[in-house]
Order: sequence, then C-alpha cells, then structure tokens
Amino acid sequence: MFHNLSSTRLASTLLAAALVIAAASGAVAQSLNGMVHRSGNAYHVAVCLEQAAGTARCHAHLVTDIQGAPKENGRNAVGLPAGFGPSDLRGAYNVGAGSSTAVVAIVDAYGYSLAESDLAVYRSTYGLPPCTTASGCFTKLNQNGQARNYPRDNTGWAQETALDLDMVSAMCPTCRIVLVEANSPTFANLAAAENVAAGRAHVVSNSYGGGESGSQPYEGYYNHPDVAITVSSGDSGYGVQFPASSPHVTAVGGTTLTKASNTRGWSEVAWSGAGSGCSAIYLKQTWQVGVTDANCVNNRMEADVSAVADPATGVAVYGPASATHEAWLVFGGTSVAAPLVAGLYGANGGPVKYGSDPYNNTVSLHDVTSGSNATPSNSCGGLYLCTAGVGYDGPTGLGTPNGVTPF
Repeated sequence: MFHNLSSTRLASTLLAAALVIAAASGAVAQSLNGMVHRSGNAYHVAVCLEQAAGTARCHAHLVTDIQGAPKENGRNAVGLPAGFGPSDLRGAYNVGAGSSTAVVAIVDAYGYSLAESDLAVYRSTYGLPPCTTASGCFTKLNQNGQARNYPRDNTGWAQETALDLDMVSAMCPTCRIVLVEANSPTFANLAAAENVAAGRAHVVSNSYGGGESGSQPYEGYYNHPDVAITVSSGDSGYGVQFPASSPHVTAVGGTTLTKASNTRGWSEVAWSGAGSGCSAIYLKQTWQVGVTDANCVNNRMEADVSAVADPATGVAVYGPASATHEAWLVFGGTSVAAPLVAGLYGANGGPVKYGSDPYNNTVSLHDVTSGSNATPSNSCGGLYLCTAGVGYDGPTGLGTPNGVTPF
C-alpha cells in the first residue's frame, strides 16, 4: 500500500515538474484532464477530445490552472466575471445596441440540460434581456427537429454550447436563438442537425471540425444560399478542417485581442492556435478568386474573417465546470469567434449569399497584420496561408469586424 501511495505521489511530483518545464518553454504537457497548453500567462485545455475519422470535435478551450483544473468564478477589477463580457466585445468590434430579432441557430453535439437556465444567468449578469422558451426567444431541438428526446449530456460539449449561446447573446441581445443538439459528433449527425437549424434560422453557428477526408457526402448540408453559416477554423494552428473548408460557409479564424491606447482602443494579432490553409478537396467560390497563393490557386482558402480566440484574452462564460456544478469560466478558441460572428450576422439581419458579404465590404473590417499560426511541426514556410499581413491572410482572413456591415 505504501509503495503504491509513494508511486502515486512520485507520479504527481513528476507531473507537476513536467508542467512547470512545459510552462517555461511555452510547450504543452499532459494533465489528468488532457493536454495543458500555455498561451501567454494562461493555461488552457481543449474541452472536446480527439475523435475518430468521420467525426468532429469542438474547438473550445477552457482556461485552467497549471494542472488543468478549471479556473472558476474569477472576477475583474469592477467585480464582473473574469474575461471579456458583452460591452468589451461590442466595443472592440464597434457594434451598437441594435434591435434585430433575426434567428441565430447553434449546432452542437450531445445534450445540455441546463442550457436555458445557464443562459439566463449570463444574460441577467450583464443586463441583457431575458431569452426564454416561454417568451419564444429560446428554442431547443434534437437533430430531428423535435423539442423532446434530447441526447445525453456531455460536459465538454455542454461547455462548448454554453460558450456559443453566450457569444451570440453578447453580440445580438435581441436575436432569437435556436439550439439544435446532434446525437453525437459524427459528420452524419451534425449534418442532420445543420439542416434542421438552417430551415429555422437566418444564420447557423458551428464551432467544431474534423479532417476533410470523407467529408464530401456531408458538404451539401452546409449549402444554404440564403442562410449565413459560420464555422470555427480550428484550434491546432496551421491546417485545414471541415466544415470550415466548405466553400458555402464563412470560416472564422482567431486573434489575440488586447486593449490599446490607439484610436480604436484595441489591437489584435493572429492567434497561434487558429486554423488556416488550402483545402485539398473544395474549390474557391467566385468571390474568393482574387485571394490566391502559388500553392493554392484554385482551391478554397481558409479563413474568411476572424475574431478573438486566444484563451489568454478569453471571454466570460457561465456554464458547466464539471458534470455536477455550474460556474463562471473563461474560454478561448475559434469556438469564441464563430458564434461571435454569427451574432453579427444576426444583428445585421440583411440578405446573405454564402460567405461573400465580407469580401464585398473589406473597408468595414479591421485588418490584422501580424502574428502566425505556424508550428515547428507544421510550417507553411512563411507564406500568408499561416502568417498575418496586410490584406487577406490565412489565420485572420480579411480581418475582424468593424461594425455589422460586412455581415
């Protein structure tokens, strides 16, 4: 018994030492909850584990301590939850109060029993109007379009869903919200949920992705000409994921967002974890033809636009800290950026045609001109597919929102 206890303590000591070494080097380490990543002074973990071929995982990253335990209930200098709240995000992206009642749908996998009550805490904390089933503002459906027989709860995906609901609420407090829960994160189930969502909404937010291989049978489910479809670009740095690589969606990359003493009051650089690159399968749409690279002449390039995603400059979310309790948490990942941009499509409320609108309104975007998402093991050789610069680039696309006009 004592030998086993000593072994456990030794393992814990070695784990802590490994985490400290990794933190010092900016690398990742293994915690009891998965890989602990470091971005700036923030430690974070991906809340959805890697999936098999033909499935997707969500792109939310939860801010934790050095050992991978969630950092709960932090507060900022004025007593609000730690992380950027609605007023910060709306200020950073020049979004007014608005009054749109457009429907924004969110597609995620598995169930989230406390979705409505957790959303109520977020909205009331920040003075946003209630959004309830009783008022007709909030609707929850399964992948068959039924308001019953929901899939089983899953804490990681519920955390993703909480993030999505809160970001849509932050950017369009008056929009109506439809949450569609897929039975599991297979491409087939998510595609079924996507069709249900697109039939009921002006815009659909998707914060998940997987490998392009085998995705062709499901690409058509993201093809809805009069519905904006936003998709997170990824959370592992340079590299393409589906459905962000679909030519019929708005692929949303990620940035590090910080307050600054400039005219805007904010500055952004490309977040190192954002996905980007050249699709191996799908061709460009006409509006992206002018965006080209010697290594990606005819195929779809990712991303289109971007928004805050770095966990070190993360956002406040109220949701499940574990399977047994709720708390205020801080999240990053392009899972922040995709529903944020979906909220802007909702706030605009005007006609859309696939992801073309940002390309027609580049003057209403903040160009992000520095930062990279290349990694030592996955470098694109300094090309703009992985390096931010003037105009279009892979990690940040055309730039970040400056009002709702581009959406």
